[in-house]
Amino acid sequence: MTPETPALQSLLLHCRPGFEKECAAEIQAQAQSLDIAGYAKAKPDSGYVLFTPCEEAGMAVLHKQLRFADLCFARQMVAVLPLMSDLPVDDRIGPLLAAAAGLSRQFSDVWLETADTNEAKELSVFTRKFQGPMTRALVDAGLATAKESAPRLHLFFLNSTTVYVGLSRPGNSSPWPMGIIRLKFPRAAPSRSTLKLEEAFLFYLGEEPKSLQPGMKAVDLGAAPGGWTWQLVKRSIRVTAVDNGPMDPALMESGIVEHLRADGFRYLPAKPVDWLVCDMVEQPARIAALVGRWLAGGHCRQAMFNLKLPMKKRYEELKRCRDIIEVALDDAEVPFQLRFKQLYHDREEVTGYLARL
Repeated sequence: MTPETPALQSLLLHCRPGFEKECAAEIQAQAQSLDIAGYAKAKPDSGYVLFTPCEEAGMAVLHKQLRFADLCFARQMVAVLPLMSDLPVDDRIGPLLAAAAGLSRQFSDVWLETADTNEAKELSVFTRKFQGPMTRALVDAGLATAKESAPRLHLFFLNSTTVYVGLSRPGNSSPWPMGIIRLKFPRAAPSRSTLKLEEAFLFYLGEEPKSLQPGMKAVDLGAAPGGWTWQLVKRSIRVTAVDNGPMDPALMESGIVEHLRADGFRYLPAKPVDWLVCDMVEQPARIAALVGRWLAGGHCRQAMFNLKLPMKKRYEELKRCRDIIEVALDDAEVPFQLRFKQLYHDREEVTGYLARL
C-alpha cells in the first residue's frame, strides 16, 4: 500500500433491514471484547451498519481477529476504505481500480453489492451492467487470480457514483454476495418455512454435509404441516414429526415419517436420535431451555432451531438464550458448539445450530 492510498477504515456489515440496532450493538460488544474502542453508524432500515475504530491500529486487529462466525445479525462482513463519492460518470472504473490496487495484489472475485432494501434494489440494473466491465478491468490490470484463498473485492454501492470499496477474506466472511443464499421454493414442500431449514443446512453444514446422511433419525418438534420435515425426508432421514396439527399427506406417504400428536415440550424419544429440529412459535427462552435439555440429556447429537425474537431488546434476548443453553451444557459437562445467525429467510427470528463435540 502506497503512502497516498487510504487505509482500511471501517467494517461494513450487511444486515436485515430493521435490525441495524441489533447489528450495531453486537459489533460494539465484539470490538469491546478485543479492547477496541469505536463507534457504529446504523441508520434505521438502511440494511447495513458501519463500525469505525477510533484508532487505525484497531482496524487491523478487527480485520485479523474478529470472527464472522461470532456475529449473529451480520450477513456479510467487509473491511472498507473511506467512502468514495462523485465518481466520474464517464470513468468509474479508473478510481475504483486504483483503490482496489491499494488493497491487495490480487482478488479471487469481485462482488458488486447494495443493501437489501427496496430502494437499493433499484441499483441492481446498474450493478449487473457494470459487473462485466469491472471484472475485465481487474483481469487486464493483473489484479485477478484463480486462487480461492485470495481476498474478494467488494464494491458496495449507495448510488451509481457513491461506493464503499473493500475486501473480505474467504473463511472469515459469507461465501455468498451480500450474505444471501438465493433459494427456489420447491413446489412439493408443504410450506415456505422449508427454505429456512434448507438455508440453515447450507450455511452451517455446507453443500454435502456428512452429518446429514440417509438412514439417520430425526425429531421435528412443531412439525405441522411439514416444511422442515420435508427437508429431512428428501435426504432419506427418518422423522418423528411431533405436532397436534395435521401433516402434509404426501409426506406421510413417504413411509419414513411417524406423526405423533403430542406436546413438543413434553415429548422425548425412547432412544437418542441424530437430529432435533424445531420451528415452534414460542417464547425464545423456552425454546432455548428445551434445546439445551435435549443435548444435555443425550437425546440428540445435533439441533437446528429458530428463536422468535421479541419486538424490543432483541439482542439482549438472544444473549439470554445463549446463556440458557450454555449453562445447561456446562452443568452436564457436555462439550458443544453453538452458533446463531439471522439468515436471509428468517424474519423476526434467528436460527441456532447446536452440536455435541
